[in-house]
Amino acid sequence: MKIFYLILVFSLINQLSFSQPNCNAFLWQGDTAQFTACKLLEDNLNKHYQFSREFHEWVDSAITICPRFAYAYREKAAPYVKSGNFLEWKKYIDLAVKYDSLGYLPVRASLRYKFFADYKGAIEDIELLEKIYSGDIGSSSNGTYHLKVVKALCYKKSGNLPKAIQILEAYINEENYSSGPYDLLHLGVMYLEAEDYKNAEKYLDLQNVKYEFADTYYYLALLYKKTGDNDHFSLCKNKAHDLYSINQRMNDTYNHLIDQIYHQQILKF
Repeated sequence: MKIFYLILVFSLINQLSFSQPNCNAFLWQGDTAQFTACKLLEDNLNKHYQFSREFHEWVDSAITICPRFAYAYREKAAPYVKSGNFLEWKKYIDLAVKYDSLGYLPVRASLRYKFFADYKGAIEDIELLEKIYSGDIGSSSNGTYHLKVVKALCYKKSGNLPKAIQILEAYINEENYSSGPYDLLHLGVMYLEAEDYKNAEKYLDLQNVKYEFADTYYYLALLYKKTGDNDHFSLCKNKAHDLYSINQRMNDTYNHLIDQIYHQQILKF
């Protein structure tokens, strides 16, 4: 029964972590304190701007009712990550993780990686999650990457390229792998940086089979420039330019993605 409950809870991680949780779930568990705190936020929180005093007063009231209500700490943390205040965000997200590790380790890992370049901390969170949960650890907070891809990218940015390649290639070769929009691109770039041009070309070509982006053709052009294949270099450079012109490129609303390129880089070839 306990194992079934953990599986059920983790299957709802995205819903519970990134949106208002289902308050009735707490009632079903017989947890009236969390139910009451949850209903308080459900009824009042969406009426107020996240940076307003009233917003924080409602969150504080929920925490007073139930000091172990993880979602309230997550909501308390949210305005701070948006304003770039890492210290205050970390204080509250740590409390969310304390009271619901399965639900909020993915959130903390994702935001450490994405907004604060805290690659070491993100790796620690993901590896802790892998230690306490044996199933699929799920995706980043905005769904762009599986957390195993985030882990690989963090190792890359930490200077351990072989480890990054090992993690990402193993994930891509899993039986139930579901391709993210940029996974194969990142692995191709990793191999390019490792000067393994055969594998770099392999994964960049596979990326184009799944999803075509200007960025992929930029890296293929760079590969062909390094290997002296001028015909393919020109073709890929022109394709990168054309796709960039129609905005078919790597993109994230809130930040610059790892391996994302700009038009000036194409023009400077």
